[in-house]
Amino acid sequence: MALTDDAASTTSSGNAAGSVAGALSAISSAGAGLKNAWESSGAKDALASASSNLPQGTQDSLALAKSKVFNRQNLRSPTVFFGLGEEQPFYLEKVPSLVTERVRHNLSFFYLNYALVAAVLFCLTLLISPSAIIGMGLLGFAWMAVIRATSEGSVQVKGITVTQKQATIGMSGVSVLLLMWLLSHIFWMTLATSGFLCGVHCLLRDASMHKDEEDRVAMSGDLSLDDEGTFLTSEQGSVGEGLA
Repeated sequence: MALTDDAASTTSSGNAAGSVAGALSAISSAGAGLKNAWESSGAKDALASASSNLPQGTQDSLALAKSKVFNRQNLRSPTVFFGLGEEQPFYLEKVPSLVTERVRHNLSFFYLNYALVAAVLFCLTLLISPSAIIGMGLLGFAWMAVIRATSEGSVQVKGITVTQKQATIGMSGVSVLLLMWLLSHIFWMTLATSGFLCGVHCLLRDASMHKDEEDRVAMSGDLSLDDEGTFLTSEQGSVGEGLA
């Protein structure tokens, strides 16, 4: 009886491992198909051309906003995020004005960490949704079939010539609708879970000791004291001569 239970446990573990491996393979194939379609459709060049046609002031504003929002330095370490080593990193503030100030500061200080939490929860939720994984895998195979069929620039469909660009646009529309249908429940589940967890952290985390980091100014350059040292030496020499 014990041997039977062990065998059943081993079989279930193997099935679970196979399911995870199949899910990762499906996601990988879907991502590869979408990447190939993106590169072959010329959409990247079109976006680059559209960006280059924007006014220089708009380009500078977008570049500045991108560098500020997605700055790697704004991703706080786990030590700072969880307050490891601090005396009282989490507690419930009862003064309404202080609660408002804490929430405002935490949202601006930990926003990249909250986005990372939402992304991780989305991936974990996706792995436990077989229908979404199968659908994304089939979508990836469909993309590869379209790319292969239009590899020479066009394809004949019942006597109608369909170019690679037209096929890519059509598949993009189908992909958006299919992903909205497949991932809608995952999106709302992730939004609810991450919103709850991040909301609790934002409300209870006391990160007031890190407020000074927002006003930190980066200093660069070398501080040379040669001229000042020479000036002081000459002054001291003049004083010495006067006393003499």
